[in-house]
Amino acid sequence: MIPTIHQSGTIKALRLTYVAAFFLFLFIPLIVVIAFAFNDAAYPMPPWHGFTLDWFLADGSSDRTGLFFDQDILTSLGYSLRVAVCVSAISVFLGTCNAFLLERFKFKGQQVLSVMMLLPLVIPGVILGISILALMSHIAQFVEDMTGMELDFLRPGLVLVTIGQISYIASITTLTISARLKRFDVSLEEAALNLGASRWAIFITIILPYLRPALVGAAMIAFLLSFENFNTTYMLTGSDAPLTVMIYGRMKDGATPVVNAISLMLMLVSAALVLVMNFRKTKSDN
Repeated sequence: MIPTIHQSGTIKALRLTYVAAFFLFLFIPLIVVIAFAFNDAAYPMPPWHGFTLDWFLADGSSDRTGLFFDQDILTSLGYSLRVAVCVSAISVFLGTCNAFLLERFKFKGQQVLSVMMLLPLVIPGVILGISILALMSHIAQFVEDMTGMELDFLRPGLVLVTIGQISYIASITTLTISARLKRFDVSLEEAALNLGASRWAIFITIILPYLRPALVGAAMIAFLLSFENFNTTYMLTGSDAPLTVMIYGRMKDGATPVVNAISLMLMLVSAALVLVMNFRKTKSDN
């Protein structure tokens, strides 16, 4: 629709109605979750029983334990943070290597490799998790049968969760970093070579600063994707359950508003990371 063409009142009303309905659809569930994180009731749903901070600050001396005093939640949060940091670091490293491989080299089968790299993004997370679990379990069993050595890290646990998440998040970091590297002016590199700079010096002083916005953005995206992942994580987790798996278990057993409190904290952290990403993008564009 061309903005300069006059629009009837009916068209404007329909447009405004659509926009309002769309944003209500997006934000009403979030508002409900936030509101009932402060509800003075033992369940995370209507009716409203009054305002309270117990689901954040109750120390367990009564019949309530708040988010900041719930050891199970804090332990699971620690597991999720450890996995997310490892996944972010490894995925950014692999994404950088893949980006240079695809953008700076020409070899047979390059297009096939590019397409295959995207396959983990279209495979359902449950299927991906089951496949990785079956493969790693067979490898661990084969090594144990042949050598008697037990590879416990290939059994369900945080290491396997990290491997499973990297298997598809590395594809996303590759796309993010490749898009930035593709726009790099190669003449800058050639000029530095003519002036006697080494390949390593060029990478450190020219290419890496140019890629920094993409690297930071890819790391943040990888962190968020890892932290909120459930499908793949659920299939690969062991006794050390990350936060999403722990919340799922509590929802099955009967949730309290502590789950709403967790959701509110995750929304705030996610929003902060998104704002940082947008700020850095705006700053780099300027």
